[in-house]
Amino acid sequence: MTNARPTTSHRRRHVARKPLAAGLGAVGVLAGAWYATATPTTTTTAAAPRLAAVTNTTVNLAAKFPYLSAGYNNTREWTRTATAVAPNGTLRVAWPASDGVHVTPLTAAGKRSGADTVVKGAKEVGGLVAHNDGFALLTRVSDTNKWKETAAALIRYKNGTQAFRTKLTGTASHDTAPLLDGQLTWNGTKYGTYFVVHGAGGFADGHFGDKLSHVSAKGAKLTGGWSWGCSHNEGIALHAETTGAFTSLCFDDWRSGLFVSTGIGAPDNAPAVQREQCWAGYCGGTFAGRTGDLVKSSTGRYATAFASRGAASAAKNPDDASGRGWTVKPKTSTHQVAVAFLKNRNTPAGKPVYLTSAAGTENVNVHIAPYGKDRLLVSWESLKNAKCSSGTCTGTFTGTHLRLIDWNGALKTPDKVVQARISGDVATLKDGSLTWAYAPVTPSYASALTGASPTTTTLKVARLKP
Repeated sequence: MTNARPTTSHRRRHVARKPLAAGLGAVGVLAGAWYATATPTTTTTAAAPRLAAVTNTTVNLAAKFPYLSAGYNNTREWTRTATAVAPNGTLRVAWPASDGVHVTPLTAAGKRSGADTVVKGAKEVGGLVAHNDGFALLTRVSDTNKWKETAAALIRYKNGTQAFRTKLTGTASHDTAPLLDGQLTWNGTKYGTYFVVHGAGGFADGHFGDKLSHVSAKGAKLTGGWSWGCSHNEGIALHAETTGAFTSLCFDDWRSGLFVSTGIGAPDNAPAVQREQCWAGYCGGTFAGRTGDLVKSSTGRYATAFASRGAASAAKNPDDASGRGWTVKPKTSTHQVAVAFLKNRNTPAGKPVYLTSAAGTENVNVHIAPYGKDRLLVSWESLKNAKCSSGTCTGTFTGTHLRLIDWNGALKTPDKVVQARISGDVATLKDGSLTWAYAPVTPSYASALTGASPTTTTLKVARLKP
């Protein structure tokens, strides 16, 4: 593996996202609310096949869930919830509160089946794996380091008791994790943890990159992965494989775009999925909570979705003496919905397919999930009359869109605008149904988030049958 080493010639300033912990303890209600008055409608045609209706189950929470987070430029973002299905079909939902991260057990039908497990001291939902006897959570915990920042940790619970708590950053590795924007996967024998790191000593001191660590079923750190890859990483995707390297993608602001980092950490010659102007905040959101996801087909192809401004031009930056930097001129001021495909875990397949094109409409919170045997569900939220500055946009929320496409990106159904929101990880049940948890509120993106997050004491668990 070749490290993408940061140097002092890296001229782009990383504007750090506000740590999630800062807003999670607050219970005040934000002035200028996260609610809209527009009523979404369904867009369809008589001849086209229709998506099934999204059904919902209400789950009462044992604590207040602050469902908004301040992103770059204080843009309003959903606080990530993670939904995962265990081998026996039961569900777990992870969500943060002031007393730690709560993991709520649910039946296969989406109803509460017991009391929450509260992971004390946990600061963020970075990824969740459900097991028959419990769960594994990628999160952040307190640590002692030069920056006074949190450490990444993988925490496993069995039958309500903590089985292990493995720190993944620390003094010995010269890194911290002030935020994760992470992914956690499991292939039946080991976990893959992929997350943002902040250099705290060594060659990367003061810089932001990413780290991929593997952990055994008993909590032991394993070989493989890398200590420093994409720099700065503005978005992470990871898919577990039964053999070989786990498939991974990253948004890299230095080399400007979305790259395949599988097995190599993303050195300078990493395959480019799409060139983007990718400075902090410009990429349109991070995998997996706010854009993206990585889906694998039965034939070994992959698909990912993301918010994209495209590239009118892309060239190496002549002012960057390292030769690593790129300059990308975006094609659009607003983010459009793009879907990209990979032939295999290492090789992009052609140019991304764009599902939207309206110049004055901003599209956020993009997700993709498998739907049935040969189709993909793409979802996003749209904002009309968008006003953009420094890569982020405000506008009037007009709905959560669902669209079916095939593995070539071709339209299979027209958009369906629904009341359900997708605010984190989507799980696939045994019958192929998709399920996810979300805060039952209608968003407004009319202004930045400048106060404490509003809270909810209920979640909706949505289900969509293919």
